[in-house]
Amino acid sequence: MNLKRIGHVAICVDDIERAAEFYQRLGMELAWKDADWAYLKAGDDGLALLSPQYDQAGPHFGFVFSDRAEVDAAYQRLQAEGVHVTPVHDHRDGTASFYGRDPDGNWFEYLYEPAPVAAAV
Repeated sequence: MNLKRIGHVAICVDDIERAAEFYQRLGMELAWKDADWAYLKAGDDGLALLSPQYDQAGPHFGFVFSDRAEVDAAYQRLQAEGVHVTPVHDHRDGTASFYGRDPDGNWFEYLYEPAPVAAAV
């Protein structure tokens, strides 16, 4: 299992629009925004903003994999070891992930993040 990096931290916010604007003023780039969550980037690092209505997960940190098969294999291994994990989920932005809890109850995410596709010129 090869973790590529810790890719993001997710925090809960009361107002997605206000929080996204705040972090953009700090220098982050808005990568994705919906009514219930937003994702901002600072280089390769990300910050997920979760609204009170976001029901997938609460505050967490995400480990990034560059290969979907590694996420699936990690899911099988952790599940076999008795780690609390949620099913693997394909997301609307092309990523896929699952959430788990560490022994102290903290949430983590194992996330497949495909390489960006270069824009056609």
